[in-house]
Amino acid sequence: MSSSTTKDLLIIEPFYGGSHKQLIDLIVSLAEKHDVKFQLETLPAKKWHWKARTSALYLSTVIETDASFKKLFCSSVLNLAELIALCPNLSRSQKIVYFHENQLVYPVRDKKDRDFQYGYNQITSCLVADLILFNSSFNMNSFLDNISTFLKLIPDHRPKNLKEKIAPKCRVLYFPIPPVPAYNGLKRKLSTEKRVLRIVWPHRWEFDKDPETFFKVLFELKENGFDFKVSVLGESFQDVPPIFEAAKSKLGDDYIKHFGRLESKSAYLEALRDSDVVVSTAKHEFYGVAMLEGAACGCFPLCPNRLVYPEIYPKKCLYNTDRQLYKRLKEFALYPDRAGMEFQKMNFDHDKFKIDGLQSAYLDLIKSD
Repeated sequence: MSSSTTKDLLIIEPFYGGSHKQLIDLIVSLAEKHDVKFQLETLPAKKWHWKARTSALYLSTVIETDASFKKLFCSSVLNLAELIALCPNLSRSQKIVYFHENQLVYPVRDKKDRDFQYGYNQITSCLVADLILFNSSFNMNSFLDNISTFLKLIPDHRPKNLKEKIAPKCRVLYFPIPPVPAYNGLKRKLSTEKRVLRIVWPHRWEFDKDPETFFKVLFELKENGFDFKVSVLGESFQDVPPIFEAAKSKLGDDYIKHFGRLESKSAYLEALRDSDVVVSTAKHEFYGVAMLEGAACGCFPLCPNRLVYPEIYPKKCLYNTDRQLYKRLKEFALYPDRAGMEFQKMNFDHDKFKIDGLQSAYLDLIKSD
C-alpha cells in the first residue's frame, strides 16, 4: 500500500471463529454497504493460546509498514500493544478493542493453571487503545475491578493506578444476536393432551459450563419419576468431561432427544424452537449467545443468579441454588405447558440484543468522523 493512501478501517481478528467471526462478518457487511474502505486480516480459530501469544508478530509481517488507517478494530485476543510497537505506523489510528471475554476472571481448574500472560496482554492492550468495548457490564466491571488484584501476582515493582487510566475509555456494546425466525407465541399450542417437558442445554462441552450440575438435576428428575426430553447441543472438543458419556448411558433414548452438536444452523434453531426451557448452569459467562438465541426461539430461560445473567434476564428466570433449579424443572415437568405460559408473561426486552437494534452503534464505530 502506498503511503499516500489512507483507508478508513483496519479490521483484525486473530481467532476468526464462533462469535468472533459473527461480529467481524457484521462489521465487514456494514463497511461494504456504507462504502467504508477497509482491510481485513484474520487467522483461523485454532490453538487459541498460540494466537493470543504470537498473532501480533505474524500480523506485523503482513500489514504494510507505510499503511495508514483512520481506525483499527480488533478483539482482545490480539496483543495490541505488541502490534503497535512492531507497526508504529498504526499508532496514529483510533484503536478500538472489543472484549468477548476477559482473562482476569476466566475460570481455571486450578489457580496454578492460570497463565499470567493472557491477562497481562489484555491490560497492556487497554493502555494503548483509545476505545475499549465490552459485550456486557459484567464483563467490563469484572475486568476493571480485578486489575489491581491480578497485578499483585507480580513479585515486585507492581504498576499502580491502571484501572483509573483504563476505565474512562471503557463502555458496553452488546454483541448482536443473529436473526432467528421470530417466535410468535403459536409454536406450542397450549393443550390438555399429555406431553413431556422439552429441555435444551446448548453450551460448549467444557467444565466451565458446569455440565455436572445440569446432569445431576436431570438424574434426580428421572429417579423421581418425572418425564422429560433433553437436547444436549453445543460444541465438543478433544477433552470432553466424562459426565457426558455417563449421562448418555444413564438417560438413554427414553430421555434424550438430541445429544451432540447439530451441524446446520437451521437444525440448531429448530431444536431450540422445539424446546420449552433453555438451561444454563455456567460457572463462567460474560454474555451467553446460546441462551439469548434460546429465548429468541421461545424457550423460557433458567439461569444461575450470578455472572452476566442478572444483567440480562428478569428475576423469575434466575435460580440461586441447584435445588431451586431442580424445583423449577420439576414444576415444568409436571405441567409442561406452564413454561410456555411463563415465557409469554415474561418481561424481557430481547430487541436490544438483536442486530437490527445495534447496527447503528456498530456503524458509528467504523465510519470516519
